[in-house]
Amino acid sequence: MIRVRCSICDCWVEGESRADLPSFPFCSPRCKMIDLGRWLSGVYQIPAEDQEETSAAQADDPETP
Repeated sequence: MIRVRCSICDCWVEGESRADLPSFPFCSPRCKMIDLGRWLSGVYQIPAEDQEETSAAQADDPETP
């Protein structure tokens, strides 16, 4: 038995196997498309620092090895 919560609408989804859950880990194709839209529009982002800015900051810091 598989029981997961949809990350988009918080609905519980249950099935005997993944074959019973065609939109796994989402509850429906609608929630799956909402998630894809969020990825494509840039909602899910990981903040990153530029390598040049990090190197310059370390060069200015005398305590950095």
